[in-house]
Amino acid sequence: MENALELDQEACYRAVLTRDARFDGRFFGCVKTTGIYCRPVCPARTPKRENMIFVPTAAAAEEAGFRACLRCRPETAPDMGAWRGTSNTVSRALALIEAGALDEGDVDGLAGRLGVGERHLRRLFRQHLGAAPVSVAQTRRVLLAKALIHQTDLPMAQVALGSGFGSVRRFNETFQALYGRPPSALRRRGEREHQGGVSLSLPYRPPYDWEAMLAALAARGDAVEGRRWSRVLDPAIDGAEGSVAVEAAEAGRVAVTVEANDLKSLPGVLARVRRVFDLSADPDAIARDLSADPVLASVVETRPGLRLPGAWVDDGVETPSDRLEDDTLTTRAEAWRPWRAYGALHLAKAGLSAADLMEKTDAKRAA
Repeated sequence: MENALELDQEACYRAVLTRDARFDGRFFGCVKTTGIYCRPVCPARTPKRENMIFVPTAAAAEEAGFRACLRCRPETAPDMGAWRGTSNTVSRALALIEAGALDEGDVDGLAGRLGVGERHLRRLFRQHLGAAPVSVAQTRRVLLAKALIHQTDLPMAQVALGSGFGSVRRFNETFQALYGRPPSALRRRGEREHQGGVSLSLPYRPPYDWEAMLAALAARGDAVEGRRWSRVLDPAIDGAEGSVAVEAAEAGRVAVTVEANDLKSLPGVLARVRRVFDLSADPDAIARDLSADPVLASVVETRPGLRLPGAWVDDGVETPSDRLEDDTLTTRAEAWRPWRAYGALHLAKAGLSAADLMEKTDAKRAA
């Protein structure tokens, strides 16, 4: 796997020149003359090459002193990067941070939950994400807050609470430092009375086999009605009473509605929704790597939008993408890392067993 920090700067610039949507979320462009960072698909005029540098994550851009573009809104980019799949520890740490682990805790506590030293965790974050854990957590808060500002009618105090900021003062100070204006100035319409609940759209990278996902969730006993999935929140798990519902929206997005009696629970609920619906998957990378297996190549091509149904509560040591429950596939699946779970899923959907896999392989060799 390619290290996330080994970005080809010239290739990145070519992608920006053509606004190539395939690279959206894979890197961000930082403009030295304006202090702004953008998605590769930003509609603004492309700066000169000498005025741009490229980084793998929004956190790396913000840690370097750049602020998010208000036109292309980096918080709406697909949640992925070249680092995904390169480090099990980083993937697990990101899942915990997305759920709010550093909103009240510290990096030492996070490292302890992962079973690694704090210095080692910081080194891994710097290697794979280009930023420190606290910077990643801060960027997550800011981008979630921006999504709540643009997509909801929540009052600013509730936006601060729902995005993981410890206080309204800290929320205001952060936005003033990043954007030179209060957070309320980013809302491009007048204040409206909030009607209750939080409705957001979360991005993913197409294709996405929505029917297969809903069928899998229904088969395991989740509440699915038509094309809508829902769940009752458990205070012991989610930190609030209420409910969450998810349904397909426009291409590349799902619509999420959260009703909760404590908005502090929102980051954790959204992180669990992303895991259940596998919204951070990179189908291009999965297809590229699994297609190196001659049998999987045709199977993956047939169903490119398959995703892994995730657990609402997941304390596993291995990342979901690399878990393998069928021991008969262990030897063959070693070459599928870090996507072993996807390889097994594609085989199951194609109705193929480990024995069928070996038989097809032998037939190809004999041909």
